[in-house]
Amino acid sequence: MNRMTLALKRPFIWLLRFRHRCGYGVHSPFAFNLITQVICENTPYYKYKDLAGKEKSLVFEKDRNWKYESKKIKRFLFRLVNYAQPDTIVDAGTLAASSLYLKAGKEGADYIPASGLPDLFLEAGVPVDFLYLHDYRHPVFMEEVFRICVARTTGKSVFVIEGIRYTPEMSALWKRMKQDERTGISFDLYDLGILFFDKTKIKQDYIVNF
Repeated sequence: MNRMTLALKRPFIWLLRFRHRCGYGVHSPFAFNLITQVICENTPYYKYKDLAGKEKSLVFEKDRNWKYESKKIKRFLFRLVNYAQPDTIVDAGTLAASSLYLKAGKEGADYIPASGLPDLFLEAGVPVDFLYLHDYRHPVFMEEVFRICVARTTGKSVFVIEGIRYTPEMSALWKRMKQDERTGISFDLYDLGILFFDKTKIKQDYIVNF
């Protein structure tokens, strides 16, 4: 799905998901807190301004083609990393400015960028605490990265999957990811899917109007 098509569909997506806004009807304290305090949080973090400034410098790197991502998604990734406080972040997919936001969410975390499978270097025994998987136009790559990283999860791991509703292939892949016996609670934001791996919580899928 291209940006123009997605922009045209936005009003209809919002209407279809209207009843899933702001945590309405969610009874789980964990899910409600994540939706209201992280996913739908709109407080302006002080780092947003600094990150926007750093992002502008990327535009002038003529030797690189930076992938477009919305401000809403980049800021959400910052908040989620800040919430999860991972020791290791794997950023798998097309080069994007969201890398700045991922690293800023937990300064000092080990950051592993991987635009392709040959770049995915994981030291033996090191868990994947946070994975941002964003190359929805190549679902085979997405599934292979998931397969590698899901074997390195712990109870505190969080995976973010881009474009789970953008194509039939991605919708099918997202379904397989949710059904994997190692995954726990999941959140469907349309643009993104979030997977948690805390098996002490009842496995359930939440739809969020993001």
